[in-house]
Amino acid sequence: MSEQAGEASLSKVFRRSDRNQHKSISAPQKGSWTSFLKSLAGFTGDLSSLTAPPFILSPTSLTEFPAYWCERPELFAQIADGKTEEARALAVLRWFISTLKGQYTSRNESMGSEKKPLNPVLGELFYGHWPEKKERGGKTTLVVEQVSHHPPITAYHIANDAKGVVLNGHNAQKTSFSGGSIIVKQVGHAILTVTLPSGGKEEYLITLPRLRIDGLWYGSPYIELADTSYIQGSNGWVSAIEYKGKGYFSGASHSFKATVSHPTRSSERIIQGTWHTTSTDKSTGATFHDVTTPKEEVTVTPVEEQGEWESRRMWYGVAKGIREGDFETAAKEKSRIENEQRQRRRDEAGAGTTWALKHFEHILNDPTYERLADLFSANPATEDAYIYLSNGPSM
Repeated sequence: MSEQAGEASLSKVFRRSDRNQHKSISAPQKGSWTSFLKSLAGFTGDLSSLTAPPFILSPTSLTEFPAYWCERPELFAQIADGKTEEARALAVLRWFISTLKGQYTSRNESMGSEKKPLNPVLGELFYGHWPEKKERGGKTTLVVEQVSHHPPITAYHIANDAKGVVLNGHNAQKTSFSGGSIIVKQVGHAILTVTLPSGGKEEYLITLPRLRIDGLWYGSPYIELADTSYIQGSNGWVSAIEYKGKGYFSGASHSFKATVSHPTRSSERIIQGTWHTTSTDKSTGATFHDVTTPKEEVTVTPVEEQGEWESRRMWYGVAKGIREGDFETAAKEKSRIENEQRQRRRDEAGAGTTWALKHFEHILNDPTYERLADLFSANPATEDAYIYLSNGPSM
């Protein structure tokens, strides 16, 4: 296709977008958006290094995203209340499915469409908590650290010590452009540990779904989950979660079907629905999860009391510019932060030193991952991990 033909085609897309009342991209921004789409179409390799127009940036750093794991902290705490292995496996699945709306559609609701989060700098930190309440026992704490910048890797630790429920994991993204969509392969995993009243422990390996960002040509990006992710328990119970978009299963966007089984049981449980609203346990007909009710935002120390490496203080000027539509200031502030980081890396290279992590230790092979992954023949068979070391502030 010629450049002129390509521009004409994109122009038609934007006119059709206007008729469909997609308001995400304003008229003055369409030229920049068209150029960005052209750069996507011609780009090879990982898209994380591609600079996006400021007006499609989120005012939130990726280091804040692990908070989405626990915006329904009562479900996280209730995992420990299951009286049987099956009950706890189902509780883990219910909690996990209930995190997906916050992780993958909440920005569509608050910002009109999916936005590109701010790419954290190495060493960036995010702390938060959900306070103690009767229905969930003690306080739930969150510690997040950006443990790598190239590639961008975020490590996190969430714990409700009173209930004996702990989540430890890391996440990275490998992005590419295919068929008019951005494809995001999420790299990493999480290990959920539950301490039982008997003193024993159960562990659950959680793998991550693949993402497909559609709606680019209409200037209104949104996320669909794709492929299959797994939750494998040390007790043998495994949940295989298959994600489909519109036209599959229920015929609705954000559809999923989870099959919960055990190697020594002949029967299995089927959970089906849409992960951003509700689902049903097909064996009982009962509602399995429901995220149409309000979530609970993480509690964070006021920005003026945060340390210089904490996300909201570090990105304050950028976030303020984005929220106020002052994209020139946002871009300048973003460039300043990024240039400072480049200089730190040059200084380290000159001194022959490397950045020291604050809360996590990197290990090349995670033995818990390998042991649980072997139970369902996961691919890959082994992964690295970041072990939580504490060293954080009291929260």
